[in-house]
Amino acid sequence: MTRRRGNNEGCLHQKVNGSWKAAVTLQGKRLYKTYKTRQEAQEWLKNTLRQIDDGMTYSSATTRLAEYLTDWLTFKKSIMRPSTWSHYKQLTHSYIIPNIGKIKLKELRTENVQKFYNLLSKHDVGAPTIQKIHKLLRSAVGNAVASGTLPHNSVSFAHPPGDPPQEMKVLDESQVSQFLIFIAGHRWEALYYLAIATGMRRGELLGLKWEDIDWLKQTVKVARQIRPGDQSFQPLKTRFSRRTITIGAKTIQVLRDHYERQQETRKAAGRKWVENGLVFTNTHGGPLCANHMTQVFQGLLEACGLPKIRFHDLRHTAASLMLNNGIPPIVVSRRLGHSKASTTLDVYGHLLDSMQNEAASLMDDLITPVKLFPIVPNTLNRNES
Repeated sequence: MTRRRGNNEGCLHQKVNGSWKAAVTLQGKRLYKTYKTRQEAQEWLKNTLRQIDDGMTYSSATTRLAEYLTDWLTFKKSIMRPSTWSHYKQLTHSYIIPNIGKIKLKELRTENVQKFYNLLSKHDVGAPTIQKIHKLLRSAVGNAVASGTLPHNSVSFAHPPGDPPQEMKVLDESQVSQFLIFIAGHRWEALYYLAIATGMRRGELLGLKWEDIDWLKQTVKVARQIRPGDQSFQPLKTRFSRRTITIGAKTIQVLRDHYERQQETRKAAGRKWVENGLVFTNTHGGPLCANHMTQVFQGLLEACGLPKIRFHDLRHTAASLMLNNGIPPIVVSRRLGHSKASTTLDVYGHLLDSMQNEAASLMDDLITPVKLFPIVPNTLNRNES
């Protein structure tokens, strides 16, 4: 049973096995798809004709997602940051192409993408990774929409999993003191000391150079970061991350001691030393391995009887110490490199709960009325006279 429509509009044909084949002529070539029901075939035909009206070409109609993403990455290579492009390529070839790469671009539907995300979650792929995949797909398919290849971005309506709540752990003042006393003389003492004193991120600390330290003004300039993995220098993520932090005299002295210790390491390395100007280095002058440094940090915590925390929790510790000791949030936000104080309060506002009792007592003292008694003339002496 065949029903033909106008020239180049397409047709429906029922096959011997009862299924329905829909076909469209596009640029002298045929596009077709087989479905179990007539309704499904008609829906495909209607959508395909609409896409042709919107400018779809035969090439775009037959392009599979894997091919499209490969071309998209090639186009984006000169535009993206190298680290971002490399990460996108890895996500594309490790996750997207093996799972949904065979789907034709024009047939990509929200339900395909959502099932893909659900499958990744089922196989214990972390939420942050799936969120990055979603960002990649949304951007790539968005380009196809902008060029007229697709009528809408089906990826935008899919929902990657949210971040699981992660408990923030901090050291209190006595624990900080215990830790710093225990690591006195350790070759990375200054690294941990500076992390607590400033709240700098791990990559920012590892990217710090001696030229960034002003010994007279007692400041540290945050100008770059080291990217974990290939240990390459990378620009800071936002303009607010580029900042100058004032440090105290004791922190300056710890850095001076570290500098002297580094000179001894340089002499011991001899010709193997490669000068990078870094404050914190391995034994040959190169950048520290972030993961190894974190492992050493957690080993030191265990050795001195403190709870295990992430290195990033030293940043939270710094924020906690400042906020709980009355440092204004605007100052804390500048030291941490946040764009505004509200960001700091969104992240660390719960740390201020410990100040509720102090605030309650202070407000009581401020608003409790004080009775003033009028001065009454001494009439007793007057009567006696």
